[in-house]
Amino acid sequence: MANYFPPEHNGSAFNCIYCDVYAAQRWTTLLVRNPSGGFATVQGFDRCICSKCKEASFWFNGKQVVPASSTAPLAHELLPEDCKADYEEARNIVAASPKAAAALMRLVIQKLMKSLGESGKNINDDIKSLVTKGLPTLIQKALDYCRVVGNNAVHPGEIELNDSPEIANQLFAMVNYIVEDRIARPRAIEAMYESLPDSAKNAIAKRDSQG
Repeated sequence: MANYFPPEHNGSAFNCIYCDVYAAQRWTTLLVRNPSGGFATVQGFDRCICSKCKEASFWFNGKQVVPASSTAPLAHELLPEDCKADYEEARNIVAASPKAAAALMRLVIQKLMKSLGESGKNINDDIKSLVTKGLPTLIQKALDYCRVVGNNAVHPGEIELNDSPEIANQLFAMVNYIVEDRIARPRAIEAMYESLPDSAKNAIAKRDSQG
């Protein structure tokens, strides 16, 4: 799954909020015409234009105000249905409250565990169980990243999310990465395998049944 770079104030390149393409961004100070002639700078306002789609976003005091939609990536299309509402709510509030968004994403991970065959009662125990079943190290690290950041949102910890909003934004990319590896990729491989002729699949089954 491709890396996602969320829009950031004065960032030279990131994933555009309109076209979602990673592209260079051009920043200009917002100007308005004076009634007496000429132009004046609007204090605190900036305009950002995507080099790919040419659409403009507007920022005030370092925060995106137009469009008002989230800078976090959209949910993976195969994210389980019972996770989607919490994911979208977290996207909608991450700019205003990274801590609240991280807490919601912790809930998303907890629900996702059930789709991965675990109990969904204790994230740490579920990750341990998945590791004993052969969970790849990178996915374990992604899950633990979400667990630790989410726990810091619920209980006081060493990570101050309101001071480091980019940490909360990374949760969305991590969840999508987990879904891609654990759900989307196995489903795609299974579909390709099932497209093989029955004779080929029967021969494979016969081969594997022989000691």
